[in-house]
Amino acid sequence: MTAAVETRPTTIAWGFTPYALVSLAHVVLLGLDHAWSYPTKLLLMPTLVFAVLWGLRGIRLGAASTRSDLAPAGGLLLAAIVLSWLGDGAAFFFPGLDDELPAMLLAFGLAHVAYVVLFARHLAVRRPPLWTLVYAVWWIVLVAVLWPLLGALAVAVAVYGLVLGGTAVMSARCSPAVALGGAFFLASDTILAFRIFVPQTPEWLGVTVMVTYTLGQGLIAWGAVRQLRAPKAEA
Repeated sequence: MTAAVETRPTTIAWGFTPYALVSLAHVVLLGLDHAWSYPTKLLLMPTLVFAVLWGLRGIRLGAASTRSDLAPAGGLLLAAIVLSWLGDGAAFFFPGLDDELPAMLLAFGLAHVAYVVLFARHLAVRRPPLWTLVYAVWWIVLVAVLWPLLGALAVAVAVYGLVLGGTAVMSARCSPAVALGGAFFLASDTILAFRIFVPQTPEWLGVTVMVTYTLGQGLIAWGAVRQLRAPKAEA
């Protein structure tokens, strides 16, 4: 029975190859300020959905499975990725909006909630390590620095920051890959916040946002698939 859910890193990696290639292409095109950078951005999350479906294929479901929670866990993972896709393409998916930022924050906020539930209920293997207190310090510093610049969005951004920090803390309860992915995801959102709200930030920060974002999402998905393919007692 264990063999049915045995982790196969090399086989799983094939499914992540399209995501890795699209991520690399997007980052390069973004750095070159090429018109194709946006279309490749919209391809990121679909290729990550493919990677997850590829990695989880063939696992037996139901009471006979050593991972009977696979369906809800996989659903949460895919939901988080799809919601991230809506956030990535807020301007494309919601063209009638005067400002895409609220739609982007809502989509990513819901994605983070899905990740938190996934980590806490299905992937956690330990209590939050003591070092995750650094995420509380991160939130305090972020809010203190940005608050004067946020205007009417101050409370919303502060609450959103709590959700981001919660995702990072919960990811630290999971495998090292998921924990590292959570840290990169938090770094990406932090840099993005400074790009949005701090005047005259360097253009190259946009590339840094996407480098950390693609690494974060990819590592979370990779680590989650590895854990979900493993017998639950060994995850």
